[in-house]
Amino acid sequence: MKKVLFFLFLSAFGISAFSQVTTSAMSGFVSDGNNEPLPGATIVALHEPSGTQYGAVTNPEGRFNLQGMRPGGPYTVEISFIGYSKEVFSEIRLFLGQTFTLDVVLKDDMLELSEIVIVGKKSSAFKTDKTGASTNISNQQLKEMPTINRSIQDVARLSPYANGLGFAGGDGRSTNFTVDGANFNNNFGLGPNLPGGGNPISLDAIEEIQVVVSPFDVRQTNFIGGGINAITKSGTNKYAATVYSYFTNQNMRGNRIGDVDFGERDMESKQIYGASLGGPIIKNKLFFFVNGEYELQPEQVVTWRPSENGIANEDLMLSRASTSDMELVRQHLINEYGYDPGSYTNYPADISNSKLLARIDWNINHANKLSLRYNYTKNQSWNPTNGNSTDAGFRNRTMNRISQYSMAFSNSIYSMDNIVNSFSLDLNSRFSNNISNQLLVTYTKINDIRGSNSEPFPFIDIMNGVNTDGSQILEPYISAGYELFTWNNGVNNNIFSVVDNVNIFLNNHKITLGASFEYQMANNSYMRNGTGYYRYASIDDFLNQAAPRDFALTYGYAGEKNPAAEVAFNQLGMYAQDEWTVNPNFKLTAGMRVDYLRYVDNIIRNNAIYDLDFGGK
Repeated sequence: MKKVLFFLFLSAFGISAFSQVTTSAMSGFVSDGNNEPLPGATIVALHEPSGTQYGAVTNPEGRFNLQGMRPGGPYTVEISFIGYSKEVFSEIRLFLGQTFTLDVVLKDDMLELSEIVIVGKKSSAFKTDKTGASTNISNQQLKEMPTINRSIQDVARLSPYANGLGFAGGDGRSTNFTVDGANFNNNFGLGPNLPGGGNPISLDAIEEIQVVVSPFDVRQTNFIGGGINAITKSGTNKYAATVYSYFTNQNMRGNRIGDVDFGERDMESKQIYGASLGGPIIKNKLFFFVNGEYELQPEQVVTWRPSENGIANEDLMLSRASTSDMELVRQHLINEYGYDPGSYTNYPADISNSKLLARIDWNINHANKLSLRYNYTKNQSWNPTNGNSTDAGFRNRTMNRISQYSMAFSNSIYSMDNIVNSFSLDLNSRFSNNISNQLLVTYTKINDIRGSNSEPFPFIDIMNGVNTDGSQILEPYISAGYELFTWNNGVNNNIFSVVDNVNIFLNNHKITLGASFEYQMANNSYMRNGTGYYRYASIDDFLNQAAPRDFALTYGYAGEKNPAAEVAFNQLGMYAQDEWTVNPNFKLTAGMRVDYLRYVDNIIRNNAIYDLDFGGK
């Protein structure tokens, strides 16, 4: 049965929600020396680094609005009117998601119309219109502030409400994180981190971050309490490149508190290499920016090794599994089944993270600006073979497969691969002096899946022999094969969204009309023993191809090779909002938003059960 959820949010002063904000805005009031409005005054704002221009004419109330502007700057703004001196404001910087207020008084200048008065206008967060508590973090601040992990969590702490990704004590998974309007959230919520291993985008690729807490704006939806919006860098009229590297190891951290020394440090290191390049393809028209980053952290997830004499030594991390027995098992698997279980002396498991971002910005004309962005992240970390779980009817929780009692081969460890692919299209248009529009289309594909260096092959447990009565000793000794919980184990999350916002300016009213659509699918596949499981009583039984003592296999219904539990939904939103500037010191905002959520009925049906009528009862 299909489920339908219907939500209606009505507020006299706004709505608490999440934003897909990617631009800035500028508005103001132009008057003469008598504080009378000057309708028809011309405003031209120039983004100096890229040569991008935005223009407007004041309405009968003397007000102007410029929407869809590039955040940052500096901007130079010229305001002119026939019969009055032209005024030029420079060094203006715009904050992401906020409207910069520029009120201007033009001086009567009938004698010399060519005179230009240049006035420096320093940007300030107090000269902007906000929609709730927010903190904006510029690219310059990102460069200057210390960060241990080069993560969004470190940066978000600049907001007094934030603790990592959490706000006011809330769970970070209820916070919405977007990059250029695209969803970068841990939607399935199995772990606490963001996708891509916790750092889905390089800090060097970010232009600005906005941290918002309970904003009131009908355009915003889908979160509880707080949101983090990031926008990526754009190319400018000047070619610019950066090359960077970061390195840390055990000698670069403290090891003493007061008089207490914590002894010899464990070996550890991390290296980060990155580069960025941006510039013009066509000056003042078409720009590019690319960033690549690679992080490497050498690791060994298995520190136990087989012993030469078959005697365990915990101090030396030597298992009772002998090298000779490990070699016998390895050669048997190769010769009899053509399967190489991997090494038993080397277990490399480096943590790696690769990031790539590419962006194109196109000034189609003075009325239309288009941005395209692609982002890829892959984080890979490794884990040892499962300790002692089994479907064989008995579980020895005191002895693990890799320990002083037992060893597994290197192809039986598994990786956790966190992959993010994301695309966004942002088109900002100005249809007339009173109407502007933003179209934002995003797609994000997030995969958190287990991986293995092993070929598909059953997982094998070889136990530590038999008792005098022929029963097996329920203690592990050697394990090999495709890790028993890794086959077809993963979470996939696809998010597609379209948002369109129309801004209409009527005298001292700014009316926003918009619609949004989001499709989201999340599935979780989990097939323990998906390649088969065999348990042998002893190494002799295994080498002599005796019957296994236990066997298990998981398979999909009706021939489904990759079964998964899946949920999908479509969400449609429609909204309207009026920002009424009663006077320069008082603004009233009222809005209404309606969201319609419909789940997709795509569950695999078990026809054998569906056809049962239980004797008509």
